[in-house]
Amino acid sequence: MKYKLIEKEIKYEGFQLCPHWIYKNFKIQGDAIVAFCGECDVKLDEMVDIEDVINNEPIYSKNMLSFITEQFNVNLVEGVFRQRLLICIIKEALEKRGIKVERSGDDLYYEGKKLTVSIATKSLTSILIHTGINIDSAGAPVKASGLMSDLGIEDISELALEIMENYANELEDIELASTKVRGV
Repeated sequence: MKYKLIEKEIKYEGFQLCPHWIYKNFKIQGDAIVAFCGECDVKLDEMVDIEDVINNEPIYSKNMLSFITEQFNVNLVEGVFRQRLLICIIKEALEKRGIKVERSGDDLYYEGKKLTVSIATKSLTSILIHTGINIDSAGAPVKASGLMSDLGIEDISELALEIMENYANELEDIELASTKVRGV
């Protein structure tokens, strides 16, 4: 899996969670994950999570570290497993920095306040995952925490690269592990 930290600020609005967005915008073909920072403002008409639409819960963050991944030849259930793996890798990266976070499904919480948003979905050609980590919790529509504002993490780029590298390595290792066993 290829990965790339996008240096320019991008406002995540939900439409980016579509097939080949990474390829079209960053010329990275195949399984990939990218990270970028910027405002997150997903209106209900761009929401993939039907439960959030029913509950009238749009997503907003003044500043968020967003990860988008597209992976091919994967079904939706495996995509959700991969989404949860990404969340666990984020949790490990934060705990390595001495920050205790709690995981509930595909969400992370710091001191009872929501730190992340995440969704996995399936397109005709791939599975797509967006996971966002609040950098600044001000203005969020729910009780939220942020990497800088509440956790004191200053080097967002270093964190993003570590998470993407660990995610790519874990998926590669899973693939290799599946090739070293004999059938029974």
